[in-house]
Amino acid sequence: MRPHRPLSPHRRPRTIVVGVLAAVLALLTATAGTAAAAPPPAKERLKPGTAFMGAGYRLHEGADAREEPPLGALGHTSGVQGIDVSHWQGAINWASVRNSGIQFAWIKATEGTSFKDSRFNTNYVAAYNAGVIRGAYHFARPDVSGGSTQAAYFASNGGAWSRDNLTLPGVLDIEHNPYGAMCYGLSTTQMRAWITDFYNTYKSRTSRDVVIYTTAGWWNTCTGNWTGMYGKSPLWVAHWTSSETPTIPSGFPTWTVWQYTSTGSVGGVSGNVDRNKFNGSRDRLLALANNTP
Repeated sequence: MRPHRPLSPHRRPRTIVVGVLAAVLALLTATAGTAAAAPPPAKERLKPGTAFMGAGYRLHEGADAREEPPLGALGHTSGVQGIDVSHWQGAINWASVRNSGIQFAWIKATEGTSFKDSRFNTNYVAAYNAGVIRGAYHFARPDVSGGSTQAAYFASNGGAWSRDNLTLPGVLDIEHNPYGAMCYGLSTTQMRAWITDFYNTYKSRTSRDVVIYTTAGWWNTCTGNWTGMYGKSPLWVAHWTSSETPTIPSGFPTWTVWQYTSTGSVGGVSGNVDRNKFNGSRDRLLALANNTP
């Protein structure tokens, strides 16, 4: 039998080391959020129900989300800042998000007519409790049902609105199809009708004009430079660039929100997150939230 060798004063019991590592991990989780699986590479197709804001843009127009943003994009972090999130961001520490200077967030609620984001309920409530002005978004699938049907599904599953100083109107995320044909198999006339049906039903259900998230490339191609939403829906344009201003679709007078990068960094969120800028002061953001002049 080998004699017992005393523990060296320079060594630590394995259980202590493991305990320390666990404590450190818990602290990091509490402050930075817990990551879910990263989205697949830009050219890899997603599974239905897993799309996120910018998924189609990334596939057809943008860079791989794992790439670093242009250095000049850092200049867009002035003014009223926001983020958009889905289940891909994992657990989020919303208090840390707010403390990082983020004032607003839109959170994925639904997709098509049968998918609800797995983290929506948690994110929507936690953002509100942290004082983040939050709203919900719907990832459009014009290839699976009519616009009215999807607007009703959205309004019933997170897209509702209330004048409480912390709730923004819902968003119609309509962009390049990450699952197939760019314009979802619809003609420009059919796409215009689909968007109109979604808009009318959402307004009937919530009393609010839906915000439209899109890119100049998609809108100009798939709606034929349509001006029909001019003066109705606020525009949230996606244009990941270091330019001073984004390129906006034909038919819109200006942008209300600008998603300027998909590879932003924010305290409370682990990994990349979309960064957005509001075109105005916080008072104007609150006016949008509360539907006041």
